[in-house]
Amino acid sequence: MTKFHMNRRGILKGAGAGLVTLATPHFFTKGAWAQDFCNNPTGGTVTFGLNLPLTGTYAEEGADELKAYELAIKHLNGEGDGGLLNVLKPSALKGNGILGKKVEFVTSDSQTLSDVARAGATRMIERDNAIMITGGSSSGEAIAVQSLCQEMGIIFMAGLTHSNDTTGKDKRRYGFRHFFNAYQSGIAIAPVIGEAYGNDRRAYHLTADYTWGWTQEESIKAATEALGWETVAAVRTPLGAGDYSQFLTPVLNSGADVLILNHYGNDMVNSLTQAVQFGMRDRQANGKQFEIVVPLFSELMAKGAGENIKGIFGTSNWHWALEDEGSQAFTKSFGAAYGSPPSQAAHTAYVQALLYADAVERAGTFYPPEVIKALEGFEFDGMGNGPTLYRAEDHQCMKSVLVVRGNENPTSQFDVLDVVQEVSRETTTYDPSIFGGELGSAEPVPQCT
Repeated sequence: MTKFHMNRRGILKGAGAGLVTLATPHFFTKGAWAQDFCNNPTGGTVTFGLNLPLTGTYAEEGADELKAYELAIKHLNGEGDGGLLNVLKPSALKGNGILGKKVEFVTSDSQTLSDVARAGATRMIERDNAIMITGGSSSGEAIAVQSLCQEMGIIFMAGLTHSNDTTGKDKRRYGFRHFFNAYQSGIAIAPVIGEAYGNDRRAYHLTADYTWGWTQEESIKAATEALGWETVAAVRTPLGAGDYSQFLTPVLNSGADVLILNHYGNDMVNSLTQAVQFGMRDRQANGKQFEIVVPLFSELMAKGAGENIKGIFGTSNWHWALEDEGSQAFTKSFGAAYGSPPSQAAHTAYVQALLYADAVERAGTFYPPEVIKALEGFEFDGMGNGPTLYRAEDHQCMKSVLVVRGNENPTSQFDVLDVVQEVSRETTTYDPSIFGGELGSAEPVPQCT
């Protein structure tokens, strides 16, 4: 692997004054950083590294993300109907690649495992010269890859990651997240379930035992306890457990009247299905109807859970049936390409690819520090989430959040979720300092390896 060493100093000849040394790159013309940074694309193409869980408990989400990335890359290269290139505002995208270079991609199966995700990203950077890494359906993957990309000087546009830590204590200057987080789920869903189920409730949590589950449990506990709910117990479950009977049996004798499933992907489908089989949705506790809440779920999970999802509250980042111009444009493009509506995972993947490409066009260079500047504080609209800010302080997108509920009377196999409420950006915005962490430097690393 060629090692690109940094040389950011410029020389300017002064009139009658010999040579003046300039230490800043801002006097250079755009594109003047050739050979100065990792995987600087010097030919006619540029490569995205798609790091996706194509196997493992979140594989279905990863497969939909891959479809979306392929569609985004076609649109960036001027193929198809252009999709969201037509509605992103403001936009510097031209539909001729990125800075005139055709976009290509390589993939790696992360297997929904953090160490595998990091190894795959390393290979795509070192072997395939990826200029940007994107993807993932697990916060464990996202945090591991984001840290690697910071070390290697490669921008990471996170896919599906919902842990508070991704843009909190583990945030990095080279990492950006479009998806919302667990804290925002708590803000959005608590008033809705409080109104539906009352303020005198006793909750039992089953929680995926990794960074996302931990912060989801923490956030939903805080939000529901603020309503007046009591937390009876919070039990951790291993990722990919499959059989949840040993965790569900104690719930029946716990005195709880709400089960909160902090699970995602196939784990959520399995735990919810088994909870229903245990008769939890048919029982009474403390003189109340027993309820189940899933704080985060997607169309794909709802479809997998079938009848069991009906009436279940949760939150989502986006939904294909929204009526804004961006949502309609993406749903039309994705549906024409694949014969089904896109999931929130697909939407996030697609949007992240476009936002990176647009930032490069606006910066006029692939040089990462300049692309980072173009993304930090960027205000945009037309992507399906309303007016959105890529907040500079933590690289978290500030936008609206959806509270959803399993559709009681679906009209098709795709009509599985109802949007109960669209919670505004103003409501879900929070102080970026509450989770700590440091972004670190935007300075490029001297070499790729």
